[in-house]
Amino acid sequence: MEERPDAYADEEYRYELENRMKNLLWTVSGDYGLDVSLDLDSFRQSKYISLYDAVKQGAFARFFSKDAFGLYLVKKIYMGADEPSLLGLAQMCVDQAVADKVTAERKGVATLRRKAFEDLLERDFDRLARRNNPVGRMKIAMLQHGIDGRYTAERRVREQVEELLALRNASDTMEVIRQVDAFYNRLVDPDFEREHGTLEQVLSVSAEDLKKFNWQDFLDENATEASLEEMMRQTGNSSLAEEQREEEKERRAGKILVTKEDIQKMYSYIELHFGTSYMDELSQERLNRRLCRGIHADCKLYFTDGILKGCVRENNTYVLARRTSEMNERFFRQNRRVARNNIHALGDILKRSLQARNEDDALLATYGTILPARLWKVGRTEDARLFERKFKKHNSDFVVDVLIDASGSQRSRQHLIALQGYILSAALTRAGIPHRVLSFCSFWDYTVMRRFREYDEPAEADLRLMEFTSSSNNRDGLALRAAADGLLARPEENKVLIVLSDGRPNDLVVKRPNAANPALYTGEYAVKDTASEVRKLRALGISVLGVFAGEEQDLTAERRIFGKDFAYIREISTFAHVVGRYLRKQVDERD
Repeated sequence: MEERPDAYADEEYRYELENRMKNLLWTVSGDYGLDVSLDLDSFRQSKYISLYDAVKQGAFARFFSKDAFGLYLVKKIYMGADEPSLLGLAQMCVDQAVADKVTAERKGVATLRRKAFEDLLERDFDRLARRNNPVGRMKIAMLQHGIDGRYTAERRVREQVEELLALRNASDTMEVIRQVDAFYNRLVDPDFEREHGTLEQVLSVSAEDLKKFNWQDFLDENATEASLEEMMRQTGNSSLAEEQREEEKERRAGKILVTKEDIQKMYSYIELHFGTSYMDELSQERLNRRLCRGIHADCKLYFTDGILKGCVRENNTYVLARRTSEMNERFFRQNRRVARNNIHALGDILKRSLQARNEDDALLATYGTILPARLWKVGRTEDARLFERKFKKHNSDFVVDVLIDASGSQRSRQHLIALQGYILSAALTRAGIPHRVLSFCSFWDYTVMRRFREYDEPAEADLRLMEFTSSSNNRDGLALRAAADGLLARPEENKVLIVLSDGRPNDLVVKRPNAANPALYTGEYAVKDTASEVRKLRALGISVLGVFAGEEQDLTAERRIFGKDFAYIREISTFAHVVGRYLRKQVDERD
């Protein structure tokens, strides 16, 4: 099959490509009624990856139960598992479960699989090889083994790969499920069983629970691994999905929660009291559909530059915001010397750490520039690292988001939080690190994300932190998810999210009718959700630091949310030292 330069602008070619790939999948599966949605776009990067993906889906559908496996994945995600990590492990286990079975019948698949693995290793090596990524290291070893039957890895990774290879003898779907679950609980979230439940508890999740979760929409828009996306989507053919669709149709037909006029009034009120949105309506709606899910299903996000910049008309809220800004500026002037010292100290800590990253570094590898001194190992040892790879890191490898709790419980500390936010932002500017600063609060169904500065704005933008003001409630889990969405879109490899909060997620003003989870977002319920969101972000490669800005009695909740990556600032004079120690650790560990 030839590639053409205009293939992806040519609908006729795409249609032809889809037909060929589906024929391949149907031939392997033996089921010509199998309806799947293939990832045609990846064909641009590697035709071998795309074609082998179709073979793998077809083989799994033939030899195992894709519905049972997909339903397990849905239930595990429902119970709190991190979706990308779970699907990455599932993809590896599926590959090993079908590899021998399909190649025994179709010898050409072995070559196709090897070429797909070579392209995957070339494309994803740097991402998979990141420090503190055990799943990535296991996948590198698996890909190496699939290419030539050999791999180089530390003992612990070798043991994991041996477990993975043992799946080639799997005879039923439950064996694959057990291995995926064991890998996830060991490598991604060791506390999963204690905090969320055992495999038996995951499998016992009822149809009623899944219907509340609205999982079909969740999968359609959030699945990330092409081969497993379809397996999960296929569970939509089950009676569960049919019941869910019928129930949803009846609910919508029989009950209207709010009228269009009510929605417009609420939106106008948010505009009036928080400022106009800088995001167009269509983009905001798409973001809401993608992020407002699970226990936040009945919520909305609202992005603004604040009432002082996007004022609809001057009202009491505008006057209060202006007075608060003046008070923050007065406090800043009174503490200018302390602020300047902290900015210089923290900025210099970061600059020194980043400068050390500019030097060329090298590591032993299985490809690169050959090292004659290591050639004696050929045929004598299993160590295949006969080459040297040189690389250079740059300051631009890092990007930071600062997220500030702007709920009403922070009102007595507004001036102090504004100063802390300014010190942090100005220090990052001094170090040359691109960063964005946001605050969040919730009012009615809206979580309001207030933007103070964007990533590449000049130093003058740091002073907008003096406009910080607090009000209403806080839905921390949704705010973290929204901030991370923008952070993950950045090109920098190393991402850091710093959260200034009081450790008290609390959103109880509005009872949202017919919500997926009608419980109030407060207390233990809210703390567990926020902690779960932090773990998910860390699994995605974002380093999350909690900076505590609250009362001592809330320290326990703050520790539960952020774990060991948590800083308690007792005095503003120690701010640079405490926060700088964490950030320097992040920079140094990424070397």
